[in-house]
Amino acid sequence: MDPRYHNAPPPKYEEMTMQVKPCPTDDLALTNFVYVAPGQFDPSCHFILVDDHFAFTVRPENSIPKGVLVTNGTQRKWAQFSNDQPVVVLPYDPYSSGVDVYLGAIRIEIDYRKKSMASNAELDTDKLSQVFSMAFINQMFTSGQQLVFDFQGTQFLCRVADLEVVDLEVLKSGRSHGANDEQTPRYSGPPRGILMHQTVVEFTKAHNALLRLKGSKKASGARSQNKPLIRADFKFEDLGIGGLDDEFSAIFRRAFASRIFPPSIVEKLGVQHVKGLLLYGPPGTGKTLMARQIGKMLNAKEPKIVSGPEVLSKFVGQSEENVRKLFAEAEAEYKSKGEESGLHIIIFDELDAICKQRGSRGDSTGVGDSVVNQLLAKMDGVEQLNNILIIGMTNRKDMIDEALLRPGRLEVHMEVGLPDENGRQQILKIHTSKMRESNILDQDVSVSELAELTKNYSGAEIAGVVKAASSYAFSRHIKVGTVAGVAPDVENMKVNMSDFLSALEEVPPAFGVSEAELQQLVQNGIIPFARHVEQILKDGRLYVDQTRQSTHTPMVSILLHGAAGSGKSAIAATMAMESDFPFIKLISPETMVGMTENAKINEINKVFNDSYKSPLSVIVIDNIERLLDWVDIGPRFSNSILQALLILLKKPPPKDRRLLIIATTSQRKILKQMDMIDAFAAEIMVPTITSLSEVDIVLKEMELFNEQERSDALIELGTVENMTLSIGIKKLLMVIEMARQDSDKVNKFVNTISGLCKTHTVDYGGY
Repeated sequence: MDPRYHNAPPPKYEEMTMQVKPCPTDDLALTNFVYVAPGQFDPSCHFILVDDHFAFTVRPENSIPKGVLVTNGTQRKWAQFSNDQPVVVLPYDPYSSGVDVYLGAIRIEIDYRKKSMASNAELDTDKLSQVFSMAFINQMFTSGQQLVFDFQGTQFLCRVADLEVVDLEVLKSGRSHGANDEQTPRYSGPPRGILMHQTVVEFTKAHNALLRLKGSKKASGARSQNKPLIRADFKFEDLGIGGLDDEFSAIFRRAFASRIFPPSIVEKLGVQHVKGLLLYGPPGTGKTLMARQIGKMLNAKEPKIVSGPEVLSKFVGQSEENVRKLFAEAEAEYKSKGEESGLHIIIFDELDAICKQRGSRGDSTGVGDSVVNQLLAKMDGVEQLNNILIIGMTNRKDMIDEALLRPGRLEVHMEVGLPDENGRQQILKIHTSKMRESNILDQDVSVSELAELTKNYSGAEIAGVVKAASSYAFSRHIKVGTVAGVAPDVENMKVNMSDFLSALEEVPPAFGVSEAELQQLVQNGIIPFARHVEQILKDGRLYVDQTRQSTHTPMVSILLHGAAGSGKSAIAATMAMESDFPFIKLISPETMVGMTENAKINEINKVFNDSYKSPLSVIVIDNIERLLDWVDIGPRFSNSILQALLILLKKPPPKDRRLLIIATTSQRKILKQMDMIDAFAAEIMVPTITSLSEVDIVLKEMELFNEQERSDALIELGTVENMTLSIGIKKLLMVIEMARQDSDKVNKFVNTISGLCKTHTVDYGGY
């Protein structure tokens, strides 16, 4: 189009009434022009406005009589004209309004003109755009307009779905119509424009179209610069999630990186976008929060969030229908726009509720299996969708059906574990940010110190600590004698460090160290009554260092054996607590009283599975023969528990995980008969007290006998006939505590010790 008309005054033409007629030949019908007789309009006029609404590009044709407006069938259908209908025609100068109407981009929905012409061959959108531009250069197009387009001998029905108009100077400069330039004029209307050589033409499939498109889709690439998938102003801090930077980076790389690039680049790689990811890990670590916040960093549709149990219904077929409804919107858009469809995110919380292993349910309805089948079909069935992202969350990954976890479905498995110290600092800063902004957080509160003290705390538990700390601050400003009144100095309220320390005692971590249980095993501490005690503890430290540092032995197992009451449990607990590993758990018969065999196996297996989630773990298995239900009479033991323990004792932890197992037993010879001794990497014998000098050391440590009483007790013990001194430290401590209650505690102590050593044969556990 000659730009000189841009500033020319509009020519003065009179409107006229013309009669609509069909095109005499197919060649004229395919040009998208309307035709009039020569001389009807000034030769410099290239456009007309019909009935003051429909704009067409007009051409003179010698064979057409005056007063006739020749149109093709598609034009008449769009404008709702009928043959021989009188219409008001006015020459149209698009430049008279002072606004340029050059098209920067136009999006065309395309389909075969006749379904019988449909083919399985892919249409190259680059070639389509090139031929379209050559065929319809300098023509006027309006949003919603329909036309017929001939491409390589096949006729297609096209509809103008969208268009963008820009200043001519932008096109001359070669800049994109979507460039982010403050000096680039952008126009939102009018809803029509003139096709130029520089116009970016994009083709998408019409709704229910049978054709297949491929190519670079330049217009889509240009628009993606205007509206990228990831928001430009996105910051991790805005999400209110701490300690998950690495997880977010991995999710971005696997699930979103390919969606940022133009479809042509992805097509050259021959890969499909990731359709699903699974977030799993302990409760309270931020899985649900992470999934909910992913939508905030995307320029995508609002995610659909559904809890697993919400999908299930008591009505036959309704559960499967609920799954189909979740995908209905994505399916409809993908059919109409193909690869240009927006990203649809569907989030399944508590995924294990609906996607258990097929065939594992006890009911006879089969609803659970049908829901899994329906979900598999929608994600990776015959009609695949490439515009969806499924995010599933569970803390029971082992319960999810395996077919759902393979590539092409929920292929990205992201473990969301407990935060490290840096992560805990981020979480604490997030939850105390309002306090800090409002100047309610006292200056003595050290976030770094709290992060160090909250080892093994999940994000939810840290939030609980902050709430508990604020409650302690509230309690200081309540009127004395009432819980309803507020003290007058409430405006000066501060949350200080002591509030947080009190909160830490009130909100213990559910995952981590069984400190209270282990402390019960070491109530009196470790008394070094002989050199072998120090040696045992030293060997224990070596095994701890081996577990922490060795690249060849990620799992170390030790068996402490000896007579009953010799201090095995106390030594095992001391080794575990001195390791300072983040995960330390005790498996004890006392915690399993009343459990069935299966319940015991599940509990033991759970402890081992939890240990695999921590980089460094210690498991203390106390009194292992009691766990096996072993008794002399019979004899009897639980083979199911035995086999479970044998498997777990030999099973190596996952990659980058290290595990130390410390077990204790008073029946080594029984474990040997059960072939359990070979499951341990090392054995340590814990002997009993066998000399008066060792008894003397224990009496000194206990400080319950004075110097004279201690001396008298040792002298009298040395004179006892037919006594072989051999007593466990635990029993000796019990005798000392009991004897001090007697008025003649020396005599009571000596008689009790001599009676035990004369009448009891001590079993050394097979030695």
